[in-house]
Order: sequence, then structure tokens, then C-alpha cells
Amino acid sequence: MTVIDEPALETPDHGTPPVWGEPSAHVTIDGITVMVPPGTSVMRAAKIAGIDVPKLCATDSLKAFGSCRLCLVEVEGMRGTPASCTTPCTDGMVVSTRTEQVQQLRRGVMELYLSDHPTDCAGCARGNCEMQGLAHDVGLTEVRYGLGGASHLDEAVDESNPYFAYDPKACIVCSRCVRACSETQGTFALTVQGRGFDSRITAGGTDFLSSECVSCGACVQACPTDALTEKSVVELGMPSRTVITTCAYCGVGCSFKAEVQGSGDDTRVVRMVPWKDGGANEGHSCVKGRFAYGYASHRDRQLSPMVRDSIDDEWQVVTWEEAIARVAEGFLALREKYGTGSIGGISSSRCTNEEVYVVQKMVRAAFGNNNIDTCARVCHSPTGYGLNHAFGTSAGTQDFASVEQADVMLVIGANPTDAHPVFASRMKKRLRAGAKAIVADPRRIDLVRSPHVEAALHLPVRPGTNVAFVNAMCHVIVTEGLWNEPFVRERCENADAYLAFIARPEHSPEATQDVTGIPASDLRAAARLFAAGPNSAIYYGLGVTEHSQGSTMVMGLANLAMLTGNLGREGVGVNPLRGQNNVQGSCDMGSFPHELPGYRHVSRPEVREIYESLWGVTLQAEPGLRIPNMFDSAIGGSFKGLYVQGEDIAQSDPNTSHVEAALRAMDLVVVHDLFLNETARFAHVFLPGASFLEKDGTFTNAERRINRVRPVMPSRVGRDEWQVVCEIATAMGYPMSYADPSHIMDEIAATTPTFAGVSFARLDAQGSMQWPVTDAAPHGTPTMHVGSFVRGLGQLTETVYVPTTERANRRFPLVLTTGRILSQYNVGAQTRRTPNSTWHPEDVLEIHPSDAELRGIVPGDVVELSSRVGTTRLTAQVSDRMPAGVVYTTFHHPVTGANVVTTENSDWATNCPEYKVTAVQVEVVTEAARAQAGAGAHVPADAVAGRP
Repeated sequence: MTVIDEPALETPDHGTPPVWGEPSAHVTIDGITVMVPPGTSVMRAAKIAGIDVPKLCATDSLKAFGSCRLCLVEVEGMRGTPASCTTPCTDGMVVSTRTEQVQQLRRGVMELYLSDHPTDCAGCARGNCEMQGLAHDVGLTEVRYGLGGASHLDEAVDESNPYFAYDPKACIVCSRCVRACSETQGTFALTVQGRGFDSRITAGGTDFLSSECVSCGACVQACPTDALTEKSVVELGMPSRTVITTCAYCGVGCSFKAEVQGSGDDTRVVRMVPWKDGGANEGHSCVKGRFAYGYASHRDRQLSPMVRDSIDDEWQVVTWEEAIARVAEGFLALREKYGTGSIGGISSSRCTNEEVYVVQKMVRAAFGNNNIDTCARVCHSPTGYGLNHAFGTSAGTQDFASVEQADVMLVIGANPTDAHPVFASRMKKRLRAGAKAIVADPRRIDLVRSPHVEAALHLPVRPGTNVAFVNAMCHVIVTEGLWNEPFVRERCENADAYLAFIARPEHSPEATQDVTGIPASDLRAAARLFAAGPNSAIYYGLGVTEHSQGSTMVMGLANLAMLTGNLGREGVGVNPLRGQNNVQGSCDMGSFPHELPGYRHVSRPEVREIYESLWGVTLQAEPGLRIPNMFDSAIGGSFKGLYVQGEDIAQSDPNTSHVEAALRAMDLVVVHDLFLNETARFAHVFLPGASFLEKDGTFTNAERRINRVRPVMPSRVGRDEWQVVCEIATAMGYPMSYADPSHIMDEIAATTPTFAGVSFARLDAQGSMQWPVTDAAPHGTPTMHVGSFVRGLGQLTETVYVPTTERANRRFPLVLTTGRILSQYNVGAQTRRTPNSTWHPEDVLEIHPSDAELRGIVPGDVVELSSRVGTTRLTAQVSDRMPAGVVYTTFHHPVTGANVVTTENSDWATNCPEYKVTAVQVEVVTEAARAQAGAGAHVPADAVAGRP
């Protein structure tokens, strides 16, 4: 007898989800007895017994459907032949899966399917279609109705989508694609049209490109035939091997099986298949992770090191040895001439933990200072500051699966469907199941009204007033007696002072509604809904952090969670949605100038001693320069040299003119990246980097999940990035070397308490782990702050609302806020070099109809967007998704350079830029002005960059 008592062996798609506990159902299948939990489907029980039941409509990611009739079985005492995928097991059940009656029924069903299936099915020939194998499994040798002769669909193949094609002739209308689109993705873009032989799959009555399809690939993955096929498979053929790795786009951290052909330099990626066992995505994906990997082999990749004496000179290709010597000698000379603090580095949230760790080590040990910062400075540094202040750790509190237990979700300053689409699908699934959403965002994002999902409340909070908003929420909860007094009294400090502060009349919804733009009645309703829960979770993004009060707002959200007791269990928590794939990891690794790995301040002697003993150097006890300080010091003449790892600061950082002036003022700028980007226009040395397909290491996602990144192909540039950094440090006189990246992780684990139990071997065996990984939590910690906070008692903080100095005025009467779009990513360096540009070929300016009418703007007009620091031009998109007085754009295309207009305003605690509030004016560009000046802010570097 086989006893199964591990939940991981049961899938949610075949029958009622089981109630796990003591196994209670003895089931005999084809003479083999297994014991399974109640609710397990007969199909799943058969699989456990080692018996495969033929199936078409059932998959391991969709709910049981029972439509294909291939999985029929006989059950003693039960009339007919039920579908095994929808039939739950009961104690004592006896099942037969291969009786003559069952086999005859299956052959008849299979005949009907094949009668409407092409005889020349390319998928069958490729091994990409299940029909031929199923016919063999059921013993079908001939089709009486004429194989393929009754095909009723004569439409042309839909080639509109750049990544996959739809061939109606190969479609058997099994509905797997339709169900994947609705159940997994939650877009509901596909449907079955017609009945019988006239039935067909349609994408909203139009082609795939014009439909609501978001190209996540769920339909392609679900399709059992050649009807939906990736074009890469048609072009390259089927893959020969698989490598499991992690996506290098957003902070969800999806796991993929990279299916490839060839080996060595002849390696070709055929497709990226979402990995079912990926802890973050569980087999789902988005258009970027699934399809937009072609940039790794794009012709714009710079594959050789290059140097030049002046930014006005032409690039000269050199060897790695020459480039590394040039960097080391240059930094040493600057340090000798201008002092130890005259050089520094910026690490990248796109790189692995191991690569980031060695960069901060190089700066501290070889450069001799703490002038190390990371691109997280300009996105989530307030998260680190605020959550550490409140809870004692600089990270989110839950895993993604926790949302499945949430009853109320407060989504603020985040657009998950565009920026974190795989997690957004999970959110929408929970909302369809009955949870409520409160969306606080100036823009009417898709989550406000998606198919079969509608937010309970949309609160269009005015940009720059988040703190007033959260204070009003907390005010209602306290003054109406909705707060969780036992939780606050037992687990929080500063309670009395905070309660007195938040109860003041100036924090009431009535007093703040003119500030926030939210009617008092709506805000009171939101506060009551959140407090009622019973499980209420907070999900936030850069619309919270990228403000002058970003850190204050993060502490305000922590206050809200503590007041209502929504911490320390599933379905609750404060959850930052990280923008880039390794924002969390780059911060964990000590990339801030005031912190060593594990968020330990450089002033702590016992922490410095750990690294001084291991590294054999004396570390500075004073924090180094932040990125904005580096720029200011460069313009002031005291900061002269900068190493930039995988970050395009000249496009992504605010007030582009100021950034460019700082880069021009430096004597040595070293860019380590894939492409000649905007920052490389000011560089003296260019070091070619490796794509994620070439990396070996780990990423840490927004839920603190440490995922392995495995090399799918050899490095195209002849060096791993961590090796280059080590060679620079060594050439500067500080020996650094590792046998491979696993040894870097071993050093991280030996010196960083939260990573103490992490190793490549354990990750390879377990799949992933969420830090802290310690002796007390050897498999990781999905939920933080259970029972107590990391800091002991949670810190309730008086969050005083201080209006931003960046306000609309007569000269600049509108407010600009920025964000992202689904198909493009960050500054677009990767996605712009893929067919993703089909959906978003340029950044556009969304403007409310009343603001457009006032200025004589119609859709498609080229408009000039200007602020007190700069001007650029974009195409106008008139949209009522924006409130009047607010305009919106993305920053994916350097030709428009949205950050030309963003200002130097920043968060009071962390210098995170205030991207979300810029006072602007918008005017139509006349034909004469357009002809005179052109449409863009400047010619982007990658528009003119060629391989030297």
C-alpha cells in the first residue's frame, strides 16, 4: 500500500481541493491500493498509483472540467463511466481504468477529435502536439470518418501576435486555452464562438494582437495541439535540453525552464516555459518573462571592452587585461590625487546577489571607502528605512501565496497588472473569489475595473498627499474604536503618543479631503472595510516611495497594519512590490553607503569586525556618499571617478541635465553593461556585461525568495561580471578571487545572519528559500513577525504630513506622475530590443479630456511637456483614466527622456527622488516648431551606437 501525506503531491486542478490531515480514503485502482486524502480526484489517485489516465481537457494548472471524455473510468457500484478528473475518491472505492468498455469509448471519442484534425499536422511531426500520442494510448489505429477530412475551419492562420500563431485548422476546441486565459491569467480575452462543428476559439472576435490578450503565453502553454504555437519553435524546432533559471525582469521573480538547442557557443534558446514548481509564479508568466529574452542575442550587444581618453573620442576595442588595467590605474591615480573619497560605485538591481556583493566589497576593501550605492536608492530606499524603523527588518512581511487568504487588499501607489502581472493574476483570482480591493491611486488602473473584477473602492489620491491619506485612514480606525487594542498593547510601543497624535481633528477625512481629493465618505468607508477584514493586506509600489515623504508614508502603512493587527499571519502584512528583479537582493547585500550586508550599520564595530577579520582591511565607520551626493560632489569638484554596474543613471535618475553635468565633471566613468546606453555617452571605459541567460548565482524577489539563476549559455563576453570586479580589485592592490559564485554565497552566508542557512547546494535541492534562513527556520520564513517583531516591539510613529514643495502653479498648472506599462521594462534597454515594442513603440502622455480641451490638444498631437528643470516632447493620449489636473507618462524610451523634466526633490530620509510629483505645463507643438527642433529631447545613445 502507498500512503501519500505530502500536500505537494496533490494538484488543485483535479477535483475538490483536499482537506489535508490524516489520509482517510483507501482506493483500489487497477488492483493497486493507495491511501489518499479526501477530495483527491480519481485521476490524481491513479497518478499516485503509477497509472496514467488519458486526458485532453485536464492540466495540472486548471480546474477539473470533465469535457473531453477521454479520462473515463469505471467505478464499482457507480452507474456509467464518470470522468476521473472530476470524480472525488471515497473510502473503499474500486476503479478500473482500462476495461474494454472504457477503451472502446475512448477510441470513439478520439476518432471524433481526429476527424477534425489536420492529417499533415506539423505539431505531430515536431512532437509539439498531443493528438498522435493520445491516439496511440487509446489504441486507435484508423479513423472511419476520414482522417482530417471533416475539418470545418478554413480561416487563415492568425500571425498577428509577434510571438505565437493561431491556426484554427489545428484547433479541437478543447477550451484549455480559454480556461487558462480566465483561470490563470484572469484576462478573459478568449472565448468559444458557435456550437458543434461550427465552434471555434476567438480572441474577442478579432485577431490576437487587436484583442484584450496580454500575451502571457498561458493559452500557448495549455494548448494540446499545434493550434497555438510559438514562432520560435516553428523557426528553430523542438528543444533538446532544459535549464531551470529565474526571470530578470520585475520583482516577482518567476522561475522558468529555458528550453534550448545546442551547447557552448552554439546554444540557442527555443522558448522559456514557466516552471510549475516555481515558488513565485507556479507555472504562470507574463509577456516579458515568457517571450522577451531576445535582447540577449541582439546585434546591439557590446561584446568587447572599449576605452577612450575623452567622451568626445571614438571608442577603441581593447583586451580584457588592458581594460582592467586602465580602470585600476585610473581609480588609483584619482584616489592618490584627490583622496580616498573621490571614487565610488553604483551596483545594479538587475545583477545577481553574488555580483552585487563583490561590488560593495570592491568599493569598501579596494577603493577604501563606503561610497557604494544602488539603483534601489531611486525606487525602494524608503521601504528599507520605513519598514526597518517600524518592524526591525527592511523587507516585506509575506509570501505571494498569502494573498489567497486576504479578505481585503489595500493597493496603493502600485499598478500590478502592468508592473507585476503574474502576481496581479493571483490578486485578481482572489478578488473573483470574493475578496475586496481598495485601490488608492490618482490614475484609474486596470485593477479598478478588470474583467470579472471591480475594486470595492477607488480612491484617486492627489499626488503628494499620501501621508494625509493614510493618517485619515488611521484616524477613522482609532476614533471609531476599530483598532485592535490587544495587538497594539501587547506588540507595539509608543502607542499612547501615537493614538493621541492620530486622533487629532486635523487628521479626519473631513479635514483632509480638500488636500487628498478623496471625499470624506469614501475614505471612511475604506477605513471601515480595511479594519473589518478580518484579513487585510497592504500592497504598495513606487507611488508610495518616490515622494518627498516616501519614508514617512511607509511608516504610515506600517502604523495602519499594526493598528488593525494585520501582521504575523497569512493573508495580511505590508508588502512592497519591488520594481526590478533583484532590488531586494541588492539591498540585502550591503549596497547602501551606511549599511553592510544584512542591513547592519557601518558604525557598529562588532559588524565591521566580521568583515575586517575576513577581508583583512580596516573599514570606515562613517557612511559614504549616496548617489545624489556623488553627483553634487562631482559638480563641486571633489568626486572624480565612478564605476556603474548595470544601471543607466543618465536615463533613470531624475533631473537628467544635473546627472549629465555630474558625469561630464568626472575624470573616469566606467560603465559595465550589455549595451551602450545613455550613461555610456559619458563613459571613458566600457566593460561588456552578461545577460541573465549567462549568469550563475541568485536573485532575491519581493517576497524575500532566494532563487537560483543558472547559466543557459556560456558568457558571450568571455568574463563573468563577478570575475571582472574581482580582477579590478586585485589590480588595485586588493586580492579578490573566488573559484565560482557558490563560494561568494558561502561568504555571504558566513557573514550575514539572515542568509546563514543558504547555499547553492540547498537551493538546488529545495528550489528556493525565503530569508531569514537560520537554524530556527532551516527552510526559510514565508511569514515574518509571527508572535513578535524582529526589533521586539513594533514602532508606532507619528507621521506628520508635510506638503511637497513641488506644487502646481500658474506657470506649471498640471502635475506629472510617472509609471510603467506591461510590455516595456524600466528604461527599456532590454524590452525595446524585442518585439515587445509592437505594443508600446513610444512613451505617450496621458491627459484628461478637460485639460486637453483647454489646451487645444487632440489625440495624436505632439505636445511639449515642460517643468522648471527641463522640456521634452511626447504624443498626447487623451484619457479619462487620469483625474483633471494630473498627467501621466512612462519612461521606457530615451528619445523622450521623461526624466528630463523630473526635479531634484527627494525623500527627506533616503534621497529617493520624487518622481511622482512634478509641476508641469503641456502645450501643443506647432508644425513650425517641430520642424525647427525635432520631436525628441535628444538622440538616444542606442539609436546611434554601433559595434565598433
